[in-house]
Amino acid sequence: AASLVAVWTVEPLDKTLDYKAPEGGVRIGAYVAVPLGPRKVLGVVWGPGDGGWDPAKIRRILGVIDVPPIGSAMRGFLAKAADYTLTPMPMMIRLATRAPGIMDPPGSLKVLRLTQHRPDRVTDARQRVIAFLEEHGGMAIAPGELAEFAGVSGSVLKGLQDQGVLQIEAAPRDGPFPRLDPDVPGRPLSEGQHAAAIMLREAVRSAAYGTTLLKGVTGSGKTEVYLEAVAACLATGRQALVLLPEIALTAEFMARVEARFGAEPIEWHSGVTMANRRRAWKAAATGEGQLFVGARSALFLPFARLGLIVVDEEHDGSYKQEEGAIYHARDMAVLRAHGCGAQVILASATPSLESWANADAGKYARIDLTERFGDAVLPQMATIDLRAEELPRDRWITESLASEISARLEAGEQSLLFLNRRGYAPVTMCRACGTQIGCDHCDARMVEHRFIARLMCHQCGETNPLPKACPSCGR
Repeated sequence: AASLVAVWTVEPLDKTLDYKAPEGGVRIGAYVAVPLGPRKVLGVVWGPGDGGWDPAKIRRILGVIDVPPIGSAMRGFLAKAADYTLTPMPMMIRLATRAPGIMDPPGSLKVLRLTQHRPDRVTDARQRVIAFLEEHGGMAIAPGELAEFAGVSGSVLKGLQDQGVLQIEAAPRDGPFPRLDPDVPGRPLSEGQHAAAIMLREAVRSAAYGTTLLKGVTGSGKTEVYLEAVAACLATGRQALVLLPEIALTAEFMARVEARFGAEPIEWHSGVTMANRRRAWKAAATGEGQLFVGARSALFLPFARLGLIVVDEEHDGSYKQEEGAIYHARDMAVLRAHGCGAQVILASATPSLESWANADAGKYARIDLTERFGDAVLPQMATIDLRAEELPRDRWITESLASEISARLEAGEQSLLFLNRRGYAPVTMCRACGTQIGCDHCDARMVEHRFIARLMCHQCGETNPLPKACPSCGR
């Protein structure tokens, strides 16, 4: 009789389900396709089956997905994260399998390769195609990309195929990512940066768990310092993950990584195409991917050899996931690293209170960068005590602040003033019935701008005239 295995599915069930293993057995942690009612769903083999069921009613696993199984460290992380965040296990499995096409068989695409034949008639368009392929070492390339790069139409490529100059081949759908070179020299470091980089590199090379709070003033070069730790991680053959709080920061960081390692890292966030998400997920599972840059959900990628997690701007509130599985990426990064013997670097100029307390308690190591890099210096900070200055009723800028701004303008410099509120009042409420005037298009409250006699929603941009009476009670 076939042995039974317990499978967690991605469906909202409160327990594992027993299935008959396929012929030849199946490994614990393997991704499998299993029947659930009339559907075929994705699941993960979690251990031996419980038994106690009628063998005739137990169904068989439909197939094993051709990707490396989830390792014991990843399974332990998912189980602990589920307990810590009070999240059902199927939802954690879903977080770890959020990539399209996992259950699909390996696909292929058509590519064109240059042969030894030459066309009977050489035109400018045909010559551009041949020259482009020769310039790139005769590599195979997709027809659409070749036509775009060579500046020709599809009919030109078809003519070259008919004459045997180009031949069609099948290539894997998910090609490899470019390799990063950890031996590429980085930027020159200051004395303080160099000392910090040595400490982080030694921690990474220890191949043991540890968390370091990298606290540095703005402009102190924290990124260059932790990129040295990334280089040490890649040199040992392990994978690294850098978490960023905003997608908008990704483009600039990608450019810095390419300048440092000679190739771009692998992206993982909501702005990545479905095809590249599938490639990234499989690159993490196989160990082929080296450095990943992404949002908080990248923590749940099935890394094969994770050695370093960097949480940049670790104090940022966007690391909180408040829908579905509720968690904080900073905490999950520490939990993930603890289970696989990886290092964590929490980088910030203004660390969170939690990280600061853990560093003071000795749970985290701490490295301080107190000086800005190069000739940059910290600005002078001063406060204005409004109790000591007389402020006219029709002004909101004190005389001392006005004189400082005038001095900056006379020197040809710029000044920037931040206001701590928008509009005259953030909420407009009826004193009779308590109704708060909200936006008709979202759940935000309308902000009153008295000088233009309008209400504005600062979430979706909707504007309305300032009402003369309460829309609920008419007063």
